[in-house]
Amino acid sequence: MLKKQDGAIMVSSPTAVSTVYGPVPSWRVGQSLGIDLIRDNSVCSFNCVYCQLGYIQDITNQRREFVSTATVLDDFQQSKWHEADIITYSGNGEPTLATNLGEVAKGIRAITDIPQLCLTNGTTLGIPEVIQDLQLIDRVYVKLDAATETVFQRVNRPADGISLQKIVDDAVKFRQVYNGFLGVQCMFLPLNTKEAEALTELIQRIQPDEVQLNTPTRPYPKEWHYSTRGGHSKELRQYEGAPLKTISLQEAERIEALLAEKTGLKILSVYQQSTASAPSA
Repeated sequence: MLKKQDGAIMVSSPTAVSTVYGPVPSWRVGQSLGIDLIRDNSVCSFNCVYCQLGYIQDITNQRREFVSTATVLDDFQQSKWHEADIITYSGNGEPTLATNLGEVAKGIRAITDIPQLCLTNGTTLGIPEVIQDLQLIDRVYVKLDAATETVFQRVNRPADGISLQKIVDDAVKFRQVYNGFLGVQCMFLPLNTKEAEALTELIQRIQPDEVQLNTPTRPYPKEWHYSTRGGHSKELRQYEGAPLKTISLQEAERIEALLAEKTGLKILSVYQQSTASAPSA
C-alpha cells in the first residue's frame, strides 16, 4: 500500500511481515539474523543522509513498544535462527527506541545461546532502562560519524534536542558499566573524511573494544519499504534507489592506518574485511 508523507511516496509494510529476517551476510559478524522491533514504518532518532531505509518517516527520540514481545518471539521460532552466527537488533530504525528490547533479548536467550548484537546510534545511552536492557546483549555497536556538531547535523540529521556531545558523554559512561563487547562504527563519505583525526580523540574517550570503518554499500531508497532493512540480501533488494558517494580504497586505507595508530585499537574495515594490526604499545 502506498502513502504520502512530507511530499514523498512511501510503501507501507503489510502487517503480515515478520519481525525477523535473514540470516543475511554481514562483513563484520558472519550470518546475521535480523530482529526488527519497529517493523511497520521507519522510526529513528537520526535521519542519516546515507540510511539504507531512505528518508525516515518518524524522526523521534521517544521510546514505546512498536510490536509485542509475543509476536517477535513467535516470528523468531518460525525463522531460520539455527543458521545464524549472531542475532542482530536493527531493522526499520533505532532498536533501543523499543521499550521491550530487554524482554525480547531475555526471550531469545531462553531459546538459544547464539550471541546477540544491538546496532545503535547512541542517542538513548543515557537512559537507565536502555542501559539495563543492553546489559542482556553480548555486543553493542555505536554509530559515530562526526567529530564536530556541524558535520554531525549534516550527516546524521538528528531529532530536535540531540547533540553530538551528549551522545559521546553518554557513550563514555555506558562503557564504564557495560560488560559486553563494545564497537564503534564510523561511516565515511566524502562529506566527513576530514573528521577522521578528530574522531580518534572521541574514540579514545569512549575506549571501545573495536572500531569499524564503513562506507555506504547500499543505495539510498527513493521510498521506504520494509525490504530495505535487509539490504545486503539480493532477494530483498527489489526497490529503486540512488547510489551514494563512497570513499576510495586509498582513502579508506589512510583512515584505517590513522585510526589504528592514534587509538591502538583493532580496526575492522569494509574494504579489507579483515582486522588491521594495531601498533605495539
